[in-house]
Order: sequence, then C-alpha cells, then structure tokens
Amino acid sequence: MKTFFQYSNDIENFICEDIESIFGKLCMDNGYDPKPEQRNSWKYEIGILKSQLVGLSGRIILEYTIPRVGTRIDAVVITEDIIFVIEFKFGANNYIQSAMDQVYYYAYDLHNFHKESKNCVIVPILVASEAIDAVYSVNDEIIKSNGKNLSVIINDFLSSREIRTKVDLENWENSDYKPTPTIIEAAQRLYSGHEVESIINHEADNLAKTTSKINEIIEYSKYHKKKSICFVTGVPGAGKTLVGLNLASSRQNLVQDEHAVFLSGNGPLVEVLQESLIRDAVRRSNQDGKKADRKKIHLDVCSFVQIVHKYRDDLARDTTRLPHERIVIFDEAQRAWDKKQICNFMKQKKGYADFDFSEPEFLISTMDRFEDWAVIVCLVGGGQEIYKGEAGIIEWLESIKRRFKNWEIYLSNTLLDKEYLNGKTMEEISSGQLKFYYDNDLHLSTSIRSYRSDKLSEFIKALLDKDQLRAKDLYQQIKNKYPIRITRNLKNAKKFISEYAKETDRTGIVASSRGQRLRAEGLYVMTNIDVPSWFLNGLDDVRSSNFLEVVASEFKIQGLEIDYAIVAWDADLRANNDGWEFYNFRGSAWNKISDKNSNEKNYLLNAYRVLLTRARQGMVIFVPLGNNEDKTRQIKYYDGIYKYLRDVGIEEI
Repeated sequence: MKTFFQYSNDIENFICEDIESIFGKLCMDNGYDPKPEQRNSWKYEIGILKSQLVGLSGRIILEYTIPRVGTRIDAVVITEDIIFVIEFKFGANNYIQSAMDQVYYYAYDLHNFHKESKNCVIVPILVASEAIDAVYSVNDEIIKSNGKNLSVIINDFLSSREIRTKVDLENWENSDYKPTPTIIEAAQRLYSGHEVESIINHEADNLAKTTSKINEIIEYSKYHKKKSICFVTGVPGAGKTLVGLNLASSRQNLVQDEHAVFLSGNGPLVEVLQESLIRDAVRRSNQDGKKADRKKIHLDVCSFVQIVHKYRDDLARDTTRLPHERIVIFDEAQRAWDKKQICNFMKQKKGYADFDFSEPEFLISTMDRFEDWAVIVCLVGGGQEIYKGEAGIIEWLESIKRRFKNWEIYLSNTLLDKEYLNGKTMEEISSGQLKFYYDNDLHLSTSIRSYRSDKLSEFIKALLDKDQLRAKDLYQQIKNKYPIRITRNLKNAKKFISEYAKETDRTGIVASSRGQRLRAEGLYVMTNIDVPSWFLNGLDDVRSSNFLEVVASEFKIQGLEIDYAIVAWDADLRANNDGWEFYNFRGSAWNKISDKNSNEKNYLLNAYRVLLTRARQGMVIFVPLGNNEDKTRQIKYYDGIYKYLRDVGIEEI
C-alpha cells in the first residue's frame, strides 16, 4: 500500500533548504490554505528541526499520513537503525497525557503494521514548546522534550546501542502498511478473493497456523473417509470468526464442488456481515463500470454467510436429504441451544412436534448423513453464553457420545479450562468413549481486536473474577497502550471518546440488556435496533453508532467490534466486598437473582464480558451517580461498582 507524506528529504539537504521553500511545499501538498495556527506551528517545527538535526545523516519526513487511519505524524526522523516519531504541540506549556498517548500510538502502530518498521527501534518524542526541561531516560516509553534538547536526545539513543542494520530509506517510504482490519473489513476482502495473510500483518502467522491445521484435518478426512469435528478456541477478539470466514472462502476457491459454508446463530453478526458484503460487492461492481445486480449479489453472499437457523430449518424438513456442503463452520458454537429450548421452539414456531434433538445433536446429524467424509468446524468462545438455553460446548461433546461415536474430535488443551467445560473434566464427559486428538494450533491466544494490548482479555477476566490484585497488575501493564477510564458523568465520557477517536474510527455506547434504569441517564437499551445501520452507516446518519445516541446491548454487538466504546454499567451487576450481586429489573423494581440460579448469573457476568471486550482501541466505563429519591437508582447500588473499578486502579475522568 502506498504511503503518503507532504515532505521528505535527506537530513543534510533539509538543513540547507530555505525554510520558506519547505513551508511552501507543505502548503502546496496540503491541498488547502492552512490556518494561521497551522502555519505558525509548521514554521516552529521546521526551525527547531533545522537547528537540532545538524550533524546527523538519514531522512526526515514531515506530515506522514498513516494509510487508512488518516492521521498524520508531524515528523519522522530516521537515522542509522532508529526511527524517531515526533509530535509537536506548539504553545503547550506541559506534557498532557492525551498528547503522550497520541505519539505513543503512532509509534506503536508503525511497529505493528508498517512492514519496514517492524524490526527497528522506534522512539516516540512529545515536544511541548513552552514546557520546562523534562528528565528522560533511553529506557522511557515516551520521551518528553521542549525541543531545545532534541539533538542531545537523538545522540543519546544512537550512542546507547550498537548500530545494527540501517533502515533502507527508500523501502521504508514505500513500505506496505497493514493496520488490523475490523471483522467487517476483513470479511469484505476475504469475500473478494484475498487470503488472510494478505490483509493482516503480524497476526497472520497465528491465524494462518490455525487455518492450515484445519485444512490438514479436512484433507486427512477426505483421503481416509473420516468424519471429523474441530473445536477452535480463542480469547475474545482473537480472530475465530476471521478463521471461519477465511476457511469458507478459501475452500470454495480451492475445490468448487466441495462447498463450505459459514454459519452463525448470531443474527446481528450475520445481518452486518451480509449487508457489508453486499454493499462492498455493489461498490466494486460499479467501480468496474458494470451495473450491479444486487439480487444476484445477495444470493451469492447468503450462500457464503448464513444464519444457522435457516440451515437447520431447511434440513429438518427432509431428514434423509444430504446437505449441499461437505464442510460446515459454526461460529459461536457454544451458543447452540439445548434440547429443551430448541424442542419448544421447533414445536411452537415451526410445527415439528416430534423434534427430538439438541441443536448441536441435530447439526451433527445433518453432516452424518454423508456415508464417507464430512468436517464440522466449531468456533468456540469461553464464557460467552449470554442467553437462556445456550448449551455450551459440553452439549456438543455429549451429543457425539450419545449418537456419533465414529466422529473424530480435534481440539486444543485450552478447551479443558473451566470456562469451557463448567468445571467438568473431559474424562467425566467422554467416559472413555470419544476419540480425541489434541493440537494447540487450534487455539488463538492473542487478541487482534484489542491490538494495542494483548492482555486486555486477561484484564477483563480478572476484573470479572473479582481477582483485584491480578486485575490491578494487568491494568498497569495495559494502561499506556490501551486507554481505559471511568467516570460518573456521561458528557465527560463522550468528550473523552471524541478526543481520542479519529474521523475514520467507529465509536458507540454499549450496555447490558438488563440495564433498564439507564433510561434516567437518557440511555435506552432497546430490544431491537437497526444493527447494520449502527455498524455500517456514516457520521451523517443518526442511526449510526458514532452519534452516541442508540445503545447496543450484548446481543447486538457480540462477535462484532468498534474502535472506542462507552460501556454504561447499570445496577444489574453490583459489586460488594465478597463478589457480585446479580439483579433483573421487572416491572418497577430490581429483583435479586437467586443463588440457585447459577446459569442466570453466568449469563449476566458473560454479558459484561462481551461488553468490556468489544472496543479495539479504548473505552470509558460510565457508572451513574444514582439518586436516592428514586428507589430503583439508589446511590449505594452504583457506588460499590465505581469503588471497585477505582480500587483496581482505573483512572477517573
């Protein structure tokens, strides 16, 4: 991908070039007449850099635009094997946190997504022109300067290390830049024929290994005429859905008559993916000068990504008919319904009085109709069951034990964890009757959603486990990479988000579906929202998440993501010294969930797990103040929550 900058030159030539000439090039390439404050800032930056870079060799780039992201780095100075990323705050008399975060993220994104920067030393420097001298060390994550000692800082870094391979300046300027795509962007590119390795940079190895392992299992199953089921586990945001989409796309391109399909019971996810793929296909067709046939595109997309209920209902009509697909990928397999839930549904809604399966059992039975080979891939999230009747992964294993003992099971050791098996052991579940093959390539351990901190999911787990010491330690590790704040003021939350988010970022407010008393704060958690519009529409549409008006619940956002989130925390999940208290709001009062109802408690805890892991780049947790004049919003309901979050160390705004 081509990179863009407004000025680039060798350092020696930059120093010799007239300041007005440099300024003129910046104005010319900018495409518009800069405001006076921008002009003054540029002249200050040029003057400082010309005086501070004397004696150095290398390259200077001004106004480096990060592709796709749209933000610009004031100056990049490359000398020897070090890249200095410099952000100037002209007129600033102190080093504010948001500015330090800004330059840190520039450096972090270059390291992760800019191919020629990956193995370089990258030093972020914040220059506040009117600030006092700041103490620094070459071990600091962010260097603070007022600009007068830039040459000293640069030379200190150069002398502190043995020079390795110098940066190839031409390659650097023309390097690929691959920021982590959203699941929507990734789906569009996979559907249009790209492979996962071509659209993701540093995460590709992890995803490609898992995809490769599943392809090995598919080929083995075909050759030996076996029926196999693979369980792919992963931390929240690790790319399980992306692996599934990649498999569905690549297998169809590989063998035309084999047929693979991506199925999900997550209605909002399917709605958003289908609509985004249709819009993108229409756009590409129009760009090629062809009239887009939206109806045909819709049919093609729906054969690639389907709602699992339609697949189930279609094959329930004729229990002898073979499926069209040999390879079926079930996203969020842990959310498949138990026997009671689906039998009631099929009887009352579909008229099948004799339906006698759990959903996992029926789905396996459809693929078991083949006499020779078939492969099921289950994408599994731990602690993600959020709705009554969701059977969890145990029901898949129990179904195999009851009716399909000839199936071979592939999984990673992670599936043995309590969050997947609810405290049971695999020996208890299988009773020695199942064929297990363990391979840790079937686990995705790194989150690519929260790409700025791979420890976010660990932090949220510790937070919800009420492991305060662990949560506190993890927060300290991630706070400079992934901003998390708490507030009692919704306006402050929105202001924080607006300061951090770029125009190309997607922001939104999310809350528990049980958070009904957030209405007093102007936040209505509705059962139905226009999900595709919320995720896909732009800044000019009030239905868009970016307006920070329409609230999405865990049911609407699970499996999807935004860049910055406001997580509104209501009194349904309350913190006390011993743990959590769980409540439902019915009629006009909160009702405590009984200790006997452990499933209901888990659903609520998992709802907050979903909400707190949706943001790719940062979030604010908003806890209302409450009001003692309203019996449903007593101050004590909320104070315990806020105190716990504050005691974990989360910064207040």
